[in-house]
Amino acid sequence: MILISRWPPNSISAGCTKYTRFRAAPDSALAAEADGQLVGSNFVTHWGSFGFFGPLSVEPRLWEQRVAQHLLGPTMELFERWGCRHTGLFTFSHSPKHAALYQKFDFWSRFLTPVISKEVIPATAQHRYTRFSELPAAQKEDALAACREMTSETYEGLDVSREILAVDSQRLGDTILLLDGSKVSAFGVCHVGPKTEAGSDTCYVKFGAVRPGTLAPSNFEELLNSCEAFTATRGMGRLTAGINMSRHEAYKIMVGRGFRTDLMGVAMQRANDPGFNRPGIYILDDWR
Repeated sequence: MILISRWPPNSISAGCTKYTRFRAAPDSALAAEADGQLVGSNFVTHWGSFGFFGPLSVEPRLWEQRVAQHLLGPTMELFERWGCRHTGLFTFSHSPKHAALYQKFDFWSRFLTPVISKEVIPATAQHRYTRFSELPAAQKEDALAACREMTSETYEGLDVSREILAVDSQRLGDTILLLDGSKVSAFGVCHVGPKTEAGSDTCYVKFGAVRPGTLAPSNFEELLNSCEAFTATRGMGRLTAGINMSRHEAYKIMVGRGFRTDLMGVAMQRANDPGFNRPGIYILDDWR
């Protein structure tokens, strides 16, 4: 019999990516157990009105025993409890078994989603950005509200405060803020180096976004400039991020700046809803 429960913290090693996600939201980690042994897991992420899950993992000897389906039932219940209007996942585009599994839960393959990176040289130009970690506590609350207001302009209710606070409290990196007066025009949530989701010698943009409008392309360029400068400042040699190819304008800018694909996946979205994966949107994200 497969039993689904919250993942016990003593089963997660302190040095892995799963541990950082568990610390950020322990109530969103699901475990599958059989005969008292951990045989599968799933991590579910809540970004306000949007939710996604992954990585979903199953003990190889039980791949054909419906463990993943047992995990996906409670995953859908979490999305419903949170009131998510849109949900999705990242999977590998060459895996028909994965696609067939997720289609049973009304997730459908849409655009390819590469994880891309480029080498970063030491910055020669100064780029003006504010680091979330350096703000006083009261200003951090204001900054979170400003970021939430900005992402809601792109997709109503989208809120990545959880990621910003996780990076800050766990000291995984920092969040870069580009300010226009009292408003945030762009921001990037960055993991840096080992024992984070970035890995050695890498700055990883877990989520980045710019305010929609006529200035979005230039603000996106400035966000990338600032992320590259921040990468160099922290002594890292590579900048990496995920981007959905449906955001054609943003993807084209990154290719033009020398970013190249490291890993190719596909976004699967419930009810085939595009959500914020559409042209004219300047967002960096990674649903792995």
